[in-house]
Amino acid sequence: MKIFVTGGAGYLGSVLVPDLLAEGHQVTVLDNFMYRQNSLAHACHHPGFEIVRGDVRLESTIKPLLSKADVVIPLAAFVGAPLCSKDPLGATSTNHDAVLMMLKNVSKDQMILMPTTNSAYGSGDANNFCTEESPLHPISKYALDKVEIEKALMQHANAVSLRLATVFGMSPRMRLDLLVNDFVYRAVTDRFVVLFESSFKRNYIHIRDVSRVFLFGIKNFGKMKGQIYNAGLSEANLSKKELCQRIQKYVPNFVFLDAPVGKDPDQRNYIVSNAKLESAGFKTTHSLDFGIQELIKGFTMIRNTVYGNV
Repeated sequence: MKIFVTGGAGYLGSVLVPDLLAEGHQVTVLDNFMYRQNSLAHACHHPGFEIVRGDVRLESTIKPLLSKADVVIPLAAFVGAPLCSKDPLGATSTNHDAVLMMLKNVSKDQMILMPTTNSAYGSGDANNFCTEESPLHPISKYALDKVEIEKALMQHANAVSLRLATVFGMSPRMRLDLLVNDFVYRAVTDRFVVLFESSFKRNYIHIRDVSRVFLFGIKNFGKMKGQIYNAGLSEANLSKKELCQRIQKYVPNFVFLDAPVGKDPDQRNYIVSNAKLESAGFKTTHSLDFGIQELIKGFTMIRNTVYGNV
């Protein structure tokens, strides 16, 4: 198929795009390279790969690219509450306005698989349990925009919404601000972390399983279209403290402390059910323990500063 991926040089896209190419698809990526990354350099040899440097918010840029696609995967976004708070205008124009404009320009026959977020569950119900039918309680600008976009997306005849759990794992365009990645980095480099709201639970998923979810969605689109799916690792509904204890298995001298030093902008404290996606036939293959060990290897190479002599 001809697949159009916006933001394809980002954290998710840099893993997904090579996987799509390996499946025999033709892939066109639109990205503005705001992080000055070259994370798709390893895909440039592929004859089915096309890259366009441009802005997803410009209709004149995106419209001709959309017209050639069988499948659209809109990854371009200001991801996470902190970034959206830092640049609310950029967040609104990219996460909200650009997606509405894209939806206006797709045909009813084009397939859309879009990542949304389970951040919008807030703290879930009285038992902190969430399914796709649970009420949404978005708090941050990031979650509010994602909820509005998901409503618009579900008006499209050929769309699937994937409410992703917190993603972890190594990527050519690495992110250190995601919780598992952040905590493992601190364990490897600092040997300690200070926790706030340490009992708050959330769900996680490995980045390569996220890529597999998109591939699964393309292959099983007929039975999945028009629906919303939680996408996470069912055995990884863990609190921050439990996550640190798991990391400690592999970094024994890692120390974590509780202190009232912060507050989650989305008050995420929930146990997420992924039963709907699993009943459709999808199974995760990358465990949290696998991801922690992978990240330890990655962070042996990465140091997040240019201002030190050691």
